[in-house]
Amino acid sequence: MAVTNRLACYSDPADHYSHRVRIVLAEKGVAAEIINVEPGRCPPKLAEVNPYGSVPTLVDRDLALYESTVVMEYLEERYPHPPLLPVYPVARANTRLLIHRVQRDWCSLVDRILDPRSKDADKALARKELRESLTGVSPLFADKPYFLSEDFSLVDCCLLPILWRLPVLGIELPRPAKPLLDYMERAFARDSFQASLSAAEREMR
Repeated sequence: MAVTNRLACYSDPADHYSHRVRIVLAEKGVAAEIINVEPGRCPPKLAEVNPYGSVPTLVDRDLALYESTVVMEYLEERYPHPPLLPVYPVARANTRLLIHRVQRDWCSLVDRILDPRSKDADKALARKELRESLTGVSPLFADKPYFLSEDFSLVDCCLLPILWRLPVLGIELPRPAKPLLDYMERAFARDSFQASLSAAEREMR
């Protein structure tokens, strides 16, 4: 979908929350100006539109949105094709619940590992929990091409940035996680996923 560059997305090129928004933009073919923001530095224009100075922040003319799931759902409603949420309310609710579980169960562990204030023992425990949890859910990827779905969805947009960062997180999945490893290979090869990667992210693998 070709659009003008009225959209701007403030994004940390190494942040997994920013990455998920860039995946959605790429999936939908939405042209947006990606404004890289270094950690700890808030550009004046970002401070004007977001009181928290956080990323990702999406600016669409007079509208400014932050918090990644809010941004993703706005993009889904604003640019409905291709759809990244199911049509029916029950299926949509289940997809949103899966996003919540990714956030609660896995993103929290990733954030602990990447937080420079975390103690080494806490990081090691978080790595162990994340590795075991991902290995445990691996069989769920055996029957369908995407996460519990025949279609690429917002859940995949949330999960793939974590999986792409496994080397940086110090996590190597074991051989029994083959269904998940196969999913990663398929999803990482998608044109939209490759288009979403920043230079910093390309260096992660």
